[in-house]
Amino acid sequence: MFVGSNGDNGVACQKENLRVNKMNSKDNHRRCGLVALVGRPNVGKSTLLNRLIDTKISITSSKAQTTRQRVRGMLTEGDDQFIFVDTPGFQTRYRSALNAQMNQIVRNALDEVDVVVAVFDAKPLNDADEQIVHLLPRSKNVIAAVNKIDMMQDKSRLLLLLNQLAKRFSFSALVPLSATKGWQVEALKREIAARLPENAWLYDENEITDKDERFLAAELIREKIFRLLGDEIPYSTHVIVERFTEEKKVRNIDARVFVERSSQRAILLGHRGQTIKRVASEARQDMERLFGGKVFLTVRVQVKSGWMNDARLLRQLDIQ
Repeated sequence: MFVGSNGDNGVACQKENLRVNKMNSKDNHRRCGLVALVGRPNVGKSTLLNRLIDTKISITSSKAQTTRQRVRGMLTEGDDQFIFVDTPGFQTRYRSALNAQMNQIVRNALDEVDVVVAVFDAKPLNDADEQIVHLLPRSKNVIAAVNKIDMMQDKSRLLLLLNQLAKRFSFSALVPLSATKGWQVEALKREIAARLPENAWLYDENEITDKDERFLAAELIREKIFRLLGDEIPYSTHVIVERFTEEKKVRNIDARVFVERSSQRAILLGHRGQTIKRVASEARQDMERLFGGKVFLTVRVQVKSGWMNDARLLRQLDIQ
């Protein structure tokens, strides 16, 4: 015990030592780690992330390959801090500079994280699933999350699928669940928590994402394009926010949507601009719910030919 030359100073030092020791002791019992959510397109990774942290930060749609960038979602419960990393669906069919860059995002995430959650559809494994299994690191804890079990007509086939997965890879755990319904999500969380390393937290306990509001605004616009338009247009678009200002909880946002061809611009605008107006209106409503304040949103559409295969342009558009 430290005793100073002055009695008051000695007491003060003792109190400070007790405070520091208490903090260090608390940190020693904390767990914190990065958890990658990986899988082929459209298996529900983003829906699962939003369910795990109970907040919508990652956009979703029924179309595959909605997520293009790595998004972190943080959850702090008790002594545990989960840092979930949502990744794009690993693309095995279509080749472009954009898809190559998104696949690299997945590979990088697998190298950097502490725990991997491999998400599969509650269906027999296909070739794309097999390629995901081939990517999984054998040196890390990998949990298989079998999603969409609420959509299985014959529940007896679930056991067959779990056995099939167990034969393909030495998973730390296999958890059947439904991200949409919330079934078994807590069970998955417990399996992940048991494998988090003992670490001091990396984020404040109230933080939920590493992305700023400008990024989230652009993503919400892109989500509406995916949900409201056909199969071709969404994949040929990219959204950037050119202006984002806030004053007294009122946000003014100007966004621009890039497409590859004039015909796509015409479809996205719609008759008398009705389609883009609907996109902007629905995105604005989501922004107001997420940001907790009034939003004035302007969305413009511009042709930028060849952007999906221009690696330099992709870097400028900040797809990483």
